[in-house]
Amino acid sequence: MSAQSQRVKLTRGRTMPVIGLGTYAPKESEEDVIRAVKAAVRCGYRHIDCAAIYRNERAVGHALKELIVEGIVQREDLFICSKLWNTCHQPDLVRPSLKKTLEDLGLKYLDLYLMHWPLAYKEGGDFLPQDENGKVLFSDVDYLDTWRAMEDCVDLGLVRDIGCSNFNSQQLQRLIDEARIKPAVNQVEVNCYMTNRKLIDFCKSRDIVVTAFGPLGTPSKEGSLPLLKEPAITQLANKYKKTPAQIALRFLVQQGLTVVPKSVTPARIEENIKVFDFELTSDEMEQLFGLNKNFRNYSEDIALDHKYYPFHIEF
Repeated sequence: MSAQSQRVKLTRGRTMPVIGLGTYAPKESEEDVIRAVKAAVRCGYRHIDCAAIYRNERAVGHALKELIVEGIVQREDLFICSKLWNTCHQPDLVRPSLKKTLEDLGLKYLDLYLMHWPLAYKEGGDFLPQDENGKVLFSDVDYLDTWRAMEDCVDLGLVRDIGCSNFNSQQLQRLIDEARIKPAVNQVEVNCYMTNRKLIDFCKSRDIVVTAFGPLGTPSKEGSLPLLKEPAITQLANKYKKTPAQIALRFLVQQGLTVVPKSVTPARIEENIKVFDFELTSDEMEQLFGLNKNFRNYSEDIALDHKYYPFHIEF
């Protein structure tokens, strides 16, 4: 079964490929990002996950343009997601921010646009505005007002579906109750050490697709736990003749989640999409659920005092 045929349905009727390429690559060059996107599309990826804060959307756009010109893929075959950054939550900044992303990516529309966090930072030029003591400056924009501006972008044809990232259940429910267009997706950190089961169940019960970021436990991040060396995972890798990364991804895909593993290594990119030719048993799934430590690699601690900080409640 080809990876391209593995898709989930969104609330408004469109479909989203289960596996996407995460493009967060803070230490890699633009050339690395271009190579990674081209390698991903050539080996079957059709879902590319971007964000303004990654500061590399021009490189992604460069790769997409070359792939389309070479006839490797057509725009209609691709599912491109990007995210609105925290400094652009003010309603009059949402459309210009989206248009900047579209310009950088060389696209006329996005398939999915997410609000990266429910938190707003002070508007202006800098992605992380700080005072003289290095404290991040907040804005008090209500994410509901930001959402309404995102809904307008759907009406204008600039984006097909809209969703959230790093929202908790209460924040999602408030959007569902108040919004004209319901969130299609909530992208949150999910892996064997952060199973996030209650939030996933909440989203599923409301027809919100969950996209797992950090699905491999973020091995390159300082202070992260070495998920891919976990004995339970390496034993299953040996059993199925797969890599630990493929076991960790299969665990998520088998829950009905979409996943966006990031890599700039062509061999790993190709490996990460080959998770549809085996299945874990229910006992093995429970074994992997049992590894949960509620360990969060991405907690945005710089915003702990923000009134919309999402992780003060259980889910």
